[in-house]
Amino acid sequence: MELEQQRAKALFTQFRGSTILMHREGVYNEYKSYLASKEMELQWVQEMIDRFTRELSIRDWEVLSSLASIARDFKDVRVLTNVVSFASKHIKSADSLVKLKYAESIVDMLTSVKAVISQETLFESLKTTKIILDDIMLNPLILDPGHELKQFNLKDKKSLNLRANNSIEQLKSFMS
Repeated sequence: MELEQQRAKALFTQFRGSTILMHREGVYNEYKSYLASKEMELQWVQEMIDRFTRELSIRDWEVLSSLASIARDFKDVRVLTNVVSFASKHIKSADSLVKLKYAESIVDMLTSVKAVISQETLFESLKTTKIILDDIMLNPLILDPGHELKQFNLKDKKSLNLRANNSIEQLKSFMS
């Protein structure tokens, strides 16, 4: 029984709890055969959120993407609050692309959890994201080694500012 639970957890965490991804990879039936309870799955989600939050970095965008997936699939506001907290403390020293990646991810998370978010969390998230986007638009383009505009389908500072401005417009939609 313990081995089955370990295998179920391994599959669940490998696919960040997404049954769609499990099905696509052909392991969904195996996962379901282990009869993992909803309570167990929620515990695993909390463990993933805790682990990915500890691993957040301005250098590792995969962790940020994993957290965004969890926010989308499980509507867990903790993901958003953890990412906003990290961004408010660490993003100032990042290059322009990292700032854009974090800001766009926060906007996506806001969209995912808007039905379950408190006003206080919403306003804090909007404020932090707006500060990041304003910083992108007001300051010169800064790229760390290995970061290229092409990675984000951008050509120049003008296209970067356009993306930042589009995100600001999305932020405004949360105010109505």
